[in-house]
Amino acid sequence: MSIVVAIVVSTFGTGASAQGKRIGMKRAQEIASSRATGLILKAKVLEREKGKWIYSFEFRNRDGSVREVNVDAYTGEIVSVEHEKN
Repeated sequence: MSIVVAIVVSTFGTGASAQGKRIGMKRAQEIASSRATGLILKAKVLEREKGKWIYSFEFRNRDGSVREVNVDAYTGEIVSVEHEKN
């Protein structure tokens, strides 16, 4: 019984520590820039949105509108790309 408990605790501990390390603003910016090639970075911020930590990057499009690219702060996955008209 104690062996099973130790395995369960170990499994939960691994999951918690894996989510404890963010990828970093620099790496997130590299990822976001892949969806905004040639655009000028206007703003960047780490924020909590819908219960998840994300890096949010705003790029200025050639027509003056804004492209927002959001990157998961732990996995590096692009979670959304939004276009905002001015």
